[in-house]
Amino acid sequence: MKVLKFGGSSVGTPERIREVKRIIERQSLPCVVVVSAFQGVTDQLHKIAELAANGSTEAWDLLGTLTRLHREATAALITDKGKREEVLKSVDEILNELTETCTGIFLLHEITRRSLDSVLATGERLSSEIISSYIENNTYIDARDIIKVDECAGNNMVDFRITNNLIREKIGTLPQLTFVPGYIAGTMTGDTTTLGRGGSDYTAAIIAAALKSDILEIWTDVEGFMTADPKKVEKAYTIENLTYAEAMELSHFGAKVIYTPTLRPVYKAKIPVIVKNTFNPEAKGTLINGDLPDQGRSPIKGISSIDHIDLVTLQGPAMVGVTGTSARLFGALAKRNVNIILITQASSEYSITFAVSPSDSGPASEAINEEFAREIKSNNELKILVEKNLSVIAIVGEKMKNTPGISATLFTSLGKNGINVVATAQGSSELNISVVIKNENLKKALNAIHDGFFLSPYDEVNLFVAGTGLVGSSLLKQLQKQAKVLIEVH
Repeated sequence: MKVLKFGGSSVGTPERIREVKRIIERQSLPCVVVVSAFQGVTDQLHKIAELAANGSTEAWDLLGTLTRLHREATAALITDKGKREEVLKSVDEILNELTETCTGIFLLHEITRRSLDSVLATGERLSSEIISSYIENNTYIDARDIIKVDECAGNNMVDFRITNNLIREKIGTLPQLTFVPGYIAGTMTGDTTTLGRGGSDYTAAIIAAALKSDILEIWTDVEGFMTADPKKVEKAYTIENLTYAEAMELSHFGAKVIYTPTLRPVYKAKIPVIVKNTFNPEAKGTLINGDLPDQGRSPIKGISSIDHIDLVTLQGPAMVGVTGTSARLFGALAKRNVNIILITQASSEYSITFAVSPSDSGPASEAINEEFAREIKSNNELKILVEKNLSVIAIVGEKMKNTPGISATLFTSLGKNGINVVATAQGSSELNISVVIKNENLKKALNAIHDGFFLSPYDEVNLFVAGTGLVGSSLLKQLQKQAKVLIEVH
């Protein structure tokens, strides 16, 4: 059993969908295929809902564009007239539901959580209906019937006990090709909901784990994880193998190849994941599993970054020796749903610094001011500092553990290029070292670090000379003169 997931870029046009068909036809059965909405459709749906809530008639123009897109894709893919009319009827029914929901939003000038989920779910419902009809001899399973979330648990938590039983019951015994829309799920009361950002990856992982599949294949528009962002580092290349932990770290720090929560179900079930390129199916891609092969000479696997962050610092004597300060701080942030990207604390306990996205910077400051009002306003013992226009870079690799010189290479690469480090953090697992720098230096820093770890053409040897007398000074002069030759004959 194999599970394949195709992202929006893989199903963006009829021609791309034809390539997806060729990939699927090469698979052995049984096989489950999870598809995302057509490229850009989910963003369009979100905009339509917002315009409708604001009372803008532009919502209907975008809705018309979306309707034409899916009807034209159906006409381009399905040549049999009778079947095409049947599929168009199903497509129109889904679009009519969307129109009714948007009309309600327009009249009420309000978007509820339930109505927004209903709108956003339309993309996957349409794409899966069209693609499963285009590719013959398959069974279509609505994800809302097999993936159930518990709204009472908050944040649409998947009820894995019920979900796993439903998946095994409805898909586990099927001997053929099965299609499932990604991203969407059902509540216990039968309403439509969504699994959040990266939800199609998550759908595929949930199904793969429940069925104990041999492998989960994520098909996208890149050839796997890269040693760095190829848009910023021209010399970046594909990483052949990652552990689950390495992939999670790289994904957390900006490598948008795979959504981090996707890995949780497959990690727990020890199911390997491979990331493949739809536009270059023969490329090896990146394999993610529990193995730690000896790959190359570099102790790190990759470099990831988040382009725009704010750094928030809480500092002052009121924190020194006071228990519960961190609990109060992060509890207050959690109540405002502020997502923390990075944390660092001075050993003196005088300050705690954390990184957030710029959109979370305001709510974070408000939460801190509210929680520590007495210490800030009354006693003047705490203050909040916010630094903007920053980026965070993370180097990741399990081979970093117990390997000396990693930090030296990192900071030397930055220092030689005149790049100042604003903050740094390293976990005790030694899997990740993160640095915060000015955003204007991001591209330069990524290239410098990449060269330092992956592209050095020679080994460094540390030579210590005790004394610089006649012999010592002569040796140093000879080494200086021969440096170029020594590098060339390495």
